[in-house]
Amino acid sequence: MKLKIGVLGAGHLGKIHLKCLKQLPDHYEITGFYDPHTENAREVEKAFELPSYASVESLMEEVDVVDIVTPTLNHYEVAAKAARKVKHFFVEKPLTETAAQARALMKLADEAGVVSQVGHVERFNPAYEAAQPYLANPMFVETHRLAEFNPRGTDVPVVLDLMIHDIDVVLSAVPSNVHKINASGVAVVSDTPDIANARLEFDNGCVANLTASRISLKNMRKTRFFQRDAYIAVDFLEKSSEVIRMKEIERSPEDPYAMVMDLADGRKKQIYFEQPKAQAHNAIQEELRSFAEAINKNGVSRVTLEDGYKALEVAEEILSRIHLSPNRISGGLV
Repeated sequence: MKLKIGVLGAGHLGKIHLKCLKQLPDHYEITGFYDPHTENAREVEKAFELPSYASVESLMEEVDVVDIVTPTLNHYEVAAKAARKVKHFFVEKPLTETAAQARALMKLADEAGVVSQVGHVERFNPAYEAAQPYLANPMFVETHRLAEFNPRGTDVPVVLDLMIHDIDVVLSAVPSNVHKINASGVAVVSDTPDIANARLEFDNGCVANLTASRISLKNMRKTRFFQRDAYIAVDFLEKSSEVIRMKEIERSPEDPYAMVMDLADGRKKQIYFEQPKAQAHNAIQEELRSFAEAINKNGVSRVTLEDGYKALEVAEEILSRIHLSPNRISGGLV
């Protein structure tokens, strides 16, 4: 069934959502959008040939689904309003400003019986999807998400702006609960941390080391997973992945170019290199398509409100650890 959808927020990311929704005509019919900035609304109305609504409420009345691409501080208010009106809703990351708001929103959505999804888009990145079949209980994870400075997004700490992508990926890949967090961060050009590092320790012994920066000279989005007899590298920016696996063998292969490790106890392991083929697609378009399927099948979305809540809960603890860091002085972090 084709769903009537309205987009709330037509800024940089909102325009991308509108473009992606237009490319999903079998799944969505775009009713219109709402943006509080009149001049921008006029420009978007003309560029996308879509009607601009005068209020959030007036748009919600005419749709089945609400796509929330507003600033984070508005997420809870707008998503809660959608749930109370029994409208399915997609909300960009982070889910809400606080974990407490996220818990309240989960309750509202459950009571309303609506399908909801959080925009943790890296779950739909072709490189991560290609690597997932190889992930089996990773025990060490290292992530680097570095970005060149851009004033857009500096209204929140880099932990909520960038690192939260990797928090969600790590939580989705490690089948265990976080029991300890250490973190540090530095405010360089804004009033909140612009570069941060966090160490997550899980109940099963896995350790994840996450680094995020929005003041780098180059962009990087790489995650490395280490597990028994395997190393999986995912480049979210280049949309490529690499898998290095080891397998025990009884005798050396005839292939002279085969890489074989002779272990101290006499056993041999052969090293295999693989580059899983990633299916090229637009990750935002794919997450919106997946959301439509979840609604039409009365199913559960691939990134639930609970997933968004868990990522936010870890992000809050990271920020708390940074706040308690001895590097903090009056006026901010140095």
